[in-house]
Amino acid sequence: MAQSLSLSSSHATPSIPWQTRVAAIIQNIGTLTLLLLALPINASIVFISWLIFRPQKVKAANPQNILISGGKMTKALQLARSFHAAGHRVVLLETHKYWLTGHRFSVAVDKFYTVPAPQENPQAYVQALVDIVKRENIDVYVPVTSPVGSYYDSLAKPELSRYCEVFHFDADITQMLDDKFALVEKARSLGLSVPKSFKITSPEQVINFDFSGESRKYILKSIPYDSVRRLDLTKVPCATPEETAAFVRTLPISQEKPWIMQEFIPGKEFCTHSTVRDGELRLHCCCESSAFQVNYENVDNPQIREWVRRFVKELKLTGQISFDFIQAEDGTVYAIECNPRTHSAITTFYDHPQVAQAYLSKEATAETLQPLATSKPTYWTYHEVWRLTGIRSFTQLGRWLGNIWRGTDAIYQPDDPLPFLMVHHWQIPLLLLNNLRRLKGWTRIDFNIGKLVELGGD
Repeated sequence: MAQSLSLSSSHATPSIPWQTRVAAIIQNIGTLTLLLLALPINASIVFISWLIFRPQKVKAANPQNILISGGKMTKALQLARSFHAAGHRVVLLETHKYWLTGHRFSVAVDKFYTVPAPQENPQAYVQALVDIVKRENIDVYVPVTSPVGSYYDSLAKPELSRYCEVFHFDADITQMLDDKFALVEKARSLGLSVPKSFKITSPEQVINFDFSGESRKYILKSIPYDSVRRLDLTKVPCATPEETAAFVRTLPISQEKPWIMQEFIPGKEFCTHSTVRDGELRLHCCCESSAFQVNYENVDNPQIREWVRRFVKELKLTGQISFDFIQAEDGTVYAIECNPRTHSAITTFYDHPQVAQAYLSKEATAETLQPLATSKPTYWTYHEVWRLTGIRSFTQLGRWLGNIWRGTDAIYQPDDPLPFLMVHHWQIPLLLLNNLRRLKGWTRIDFNIGKLVELGGD
């Protein structure tokens, strides 16, 4: 069973400015108070759902034991529900820090385990996975990883493959896909459209770059994952060379932490999730995107789907892959980066009955699965409530109400309501209490990923 370990972090030290400590206290206590006020409403919804709805039990013709990681994230819950609905047994896991995940209480989860953080102790992480796989007689391991974790699951794949199938890429493929510059170079070599890009290992490369012959501006993005700076879309060059230099020098660019300077192409941004086996595009969805994505509605974009199909076929990939695209005004689609892991857009498959088959079937499929035409857009209720604070007109309010009316919460399901209660009133409050104990603030709460986003965080 899960190891209920306390959250390990050092106590606040006198070196933290008193203003920062006071701000952290106000931020954490204020948020905890708001969640406490919402608790009776949430608990009533869950209790009524529990009284009225009963989960249906389905038995698969060939039931398998499925291990899913990333238990704190909604996308892991969605996959657990999809496999469970098809009659398979699901074991969920997370790192020790997130033993408190509310998803462990889902009716779709048969067992829950915690494991060491892979970046802290890779050997212990692999051994913990092997122990779980052997103990639970796992048939297929489906990693739902954090940006850091995807590479470690690739490193674990050779050892785990002795006992079960690992639905994930090999380490060299994961490393290439996760490297924004290497991905662009690979796609270009396959004749696929990508923006003009440069690898940056020092601020001087940008400061001394000759922008005079460029028709478009550029944006800078960290190649290693940065949960906070990834939202900064400042374009270079700035108004003056001095402003450009000042901005670039604030970024932690180095040989060890390279960045990519990428051509900024005006257009509409999209994100995708694709499940692929042996180069075949089994499952695919495409959604309009934004910097902080918490709404997903499938759109049929044949150009993007064909781009992905060609890429995964050429590399003969097996695993889960997601892309960010820009579609320019002339209709050309440009892949701007790739994430070799599950995308939260998979929540749009919440009512699709063939998701498990797309992952497990060894036979070629007749068509690529996409979200059902009747599927509603997905959102996270507490993110939507927060958005109310930014509404300044009746037009904006009407648009917000329309999104709620035509969509559905990604965590709440009438026949599996407990995660909706436990994520918002157990998982997040315990994380807030831990930050309060350390007198530490945060940038935002991500209910989708199930964590507090903070500088230097995971």
